[in-house]
Amino acid sequence: MDTIASLFSFITTPVSWVIVQFHTVYGAIFGPDTGWAWGLSIVSLVILIRICLIPLFVKQIKATRAMQTLQPEMKKIQERYKNDKQRQSEEMMKLYKESGTNPLSSCLPILAQSPFFFALYHVLNGIASGTTIGVINESLLASARKAHIFGAPLAAKFKDGSATVQALGATVTDVRVVTAVMIIMMSASQFYTQRQLMTKNVDTTVKTPFMQQQKMLMYVFPVMFAVFGINFPVGVLVYWLTTNVWTMGQQMYVIHNNPTPGSKAQAAYLERLTKHVTHHGKVSRRSEKAIVKAIVAKGRDRNEFERKFINGLTKAGLAAQADGSVVKSEGQAVAEAEDGVTTTTTAVKRQQPKRQSKSQRQSGTAKQAGDAEPSTSLEKSEEPEPKDAKPAAAAKKAAPKSGSGTRSKAQSGQRKGGPQRPKSPSKK
Repeated sequence: MDTIASLFSFITTPVSWVIVQFHTVYGAIFGPDTGWAWGLSIVSLVILIRICLIPLFVKQIKATRAMQTLQPEMKKIQERYKNDKQRQSEEMMKLYKESGTNPLSSCLPILAQSPFFFALYHVLNGIASGTTIGVINESLLASARKAHIFGAPLAAKFKDGSATVQALGATVTDVRVVTAVMIIMMSASQFYTQRQLMTKNVDTTVKTPFMQQQKMLMYVFPVMFAVFGINFPVGVLVYWLTTNVWTMGQQMYVIHNNPTPGSKAQAAYLERLTKHVTHHGKVSRRSEKAIVKAIVAKGRDRNEFERKFINGLTKAGLAAQADGSVVKSEGQAVAEAEDGVTTTTTAVKRQQPKRQSKSQRQSGTAKQAGDAEPSTSLEKSEEPEPKDAKPAAAAKKAAPKSGSGTRSKAQSGQRKGGPQRPKSPSKK
């Protein structure tokens, strides 16, 4: 470990400078020789590094999801060229190039913070051995050697002997209890982070070897941290425990607000989003609009949870748009009264009349014809016509009807003169 740390000695000066700056601030509050001042300086170093690595973390999330999407295609390539490893590798590289993914992108945050981790290990080893390193001079070295975190010196290790621990002003029991608790917490946080990723943020509709690898790493990583942890100084354990807690919180935030499609986290997220949208009638956040836009763009390729989300909006009288917004659907008309009360009327589906049999139609037509009394031109009107109406009636009778009057009578089957024959019942 010392040899590896020496390879990153070029960055020990910047790391030691950052720690000293934070120590100046916290030393003024808690005292320069306290474990709080030095411990919080290491915690602040971790937070600063992780904030700078947020862009890489976002890139890691995108790369991980892209790899999950490519798993079915990768499995097909492995089965097709299982006897030709070279061709299999070529096809894999071609697939990565076409999709624009890089398998190493998921390891970028760990690789990026490794130099800072080993540089801090190198600085703490210098404190344990009483050697000035970076910007840590003699006075700061003496202050750091006096600092204890819950009774354990900052530079003490789990495997240190009694002589080394006594030189730092502590006992072996205190050091081993504190380091053991920190190692357990460090391994537990790593296990929970990986388990949270596997149980909530993995597409459950696709079973691939990638999921089996992640499941194996869920148990391997905590064991690795426990094995290496007994060789880490207390200050490095503080560093690694802080970065694990940061990763766990960061991942919880991502899973809660931007889950992987097809995962249990997406089902819970879309359920919350449905309640929010149906209550407010709109999508407020930009991230929510991006997710709705992606769901609409999928069309028929939506998974079960996304279809349920669209159906929930439809039942509420809402429709998701291509730009990620949500509007009222056409089937719902909303009218606001003068007093501000909103009444909703939903369009009623037109019902088709019940189909009748031929005998029912004929009997109904005959009944209508029987109810109507036939009237002929020979019947006299009960009311006497006014005198002034006789010339007008005669003129009207004498005037021939224009155009199609005669033709319409002929087409209707009525006789021109004489008694009229009754109309036959319709056959409809």
